[in-house]
Amino acid sequence: MELKDKIAIVTGASSGLGADFSRRLIQKGAVVYGIARRGDRLSRLSQELGERFTGVTMDITDESAVRSWVKETFTSNQPDILVNNAGIGQFADIDKLTSDQWHKMVNLNINAVYYMTSAVVPLMKSNENVCHIVNIASIAGKLGNPKLSGYNATKFALSGFSDALMKELREFGIKVTCMYPGSIATEFFMNSGGSIHPNMMRSNDVATVLINVLEMPDSFLIDEIVMRPMLAKKTI
Repeated sequence: MELKDKIAIVTGASSGLGADFSRRLIQKGAVVYGIARRGDRLSRLSQELGERFTGVTMDITDESAVRSWVKETFTSNQPDILVNNAGIGQFADIDKLTSDQWHKMVNLNINAVYYMTSAVVPLMKSNENVCHIVNIASIAGKLGNPKLSGYNATKFALSGFSDALMKELREFGIKVTCMYPGSIATEFFMNSGGSIHPNMMRSNDVATVLINVLEMPDSFLIDEIVMRPMLAKKTI
């Protein structure tokens, strides 16, 4: 895909991976709608990235808000790229994980992906260009770990959703890729109860992988890609 002038939607765009995805897409000449709940951060990102970036303050776990926004925004144009990046992790023993924490992960990591994807796919089907949906899962969608049972459950679900979606949509000229990054040095990891160490991946490098996947020829589909730090543990 040639990214110049392509229209992209990036969820969770206010920081970390989402912000770097938006930056790299803008650098390639794309038009980006960056969605997040933190409007103040989106405003700062908009000042940095310029007129090709539109910050959209929205809670994507609100299905009616998502569907209304898609309907009102894409009246005479169609999105070419959807990056389902927004996510939340709560790391705790199962007997310490609260129902509220569980439901927040399910609502953002799974339900919101369904809301956005199901609203955008009809527009992509009518797009004469090859389109691309990228779901940001996690290595936690490939293997289970103690204290991650809830997060594992949502990312395994996203993995299955992505695989089924890829097989469903490829005949309509819509690519689906699921990315499985390992630990990345962003505030997401700290907010989830982890700690950052020097061996973790950097979000800008993961953004480079996204751009590479998007720029592959239209006849070439990468449906899964796994990324890990070279060294998994902090060294002394």
